[in-house]
Amino acid sequence: MNKEQFLKQLAISLDKLSKQEIQEILKDYEEHFAFGLEEGKTEEEISASLGSPQQIAKEIKATYYIEKVENNRTVGNVMRAIWAAIGLGFFNLIIVLGPFIAIASLIFSGWIAGISFILSPPLVIISAILQLDSFELFELFASLALCGLGIFICRGMRNVTRLSINGLVRYLNFNVSLVKGGLKNNE
Repeated sequence: MNKEQFLKQLAISLDKLSKQEIQEILKDYEEHFAFGLEEGKTEEEISASLGSPQQIAKEIKATYYIEKVENNRTVGNVMRAIWAAIGLGFFNLIIVLGPFIAIASLIFSGWIAGISFILSPPLVIISAILQLDSFELFELFASLALCGLGIFICRGMRNVTRLSINGLVRYLNFNVSLVKGGLKNNE
């Protein structure tokens, strides 16, 4: 594949990034070709040594989305970073998606439990209104205790969620550097 074909495929594969970022990346790879040509290599040899434009684009997008999550931690950014990391290879489907689903399920269930406990007093009151003969003070006091417990659970889940997102971002960074082969450079 010659320089023009390589750069065209790379630009197409980077379609989700802004035009300015794509242009900067393409300039970097044009420099790779320029240096290679100065060393006497052909365009085909240079493109072969660089690797697949599609794989390069996957790595760039994964790094881009992980950096985006580090700056702005929204659910959408986290999901895009996860899918970009999974896109680096089938191995990542198991290594990234499995732990993410497990942790997300635990966090979701913790939030549901906390919110359910907080909502227990209004539900007891609604039940008492609908069934006047079944009201007991014990149920009301128990629901108030559950409400207090729910507040503690939700406050704890807020911290757990924040820590989990931080850990997930670090894990995705580690995973991307491992796939890129950069892990040995970090040691």
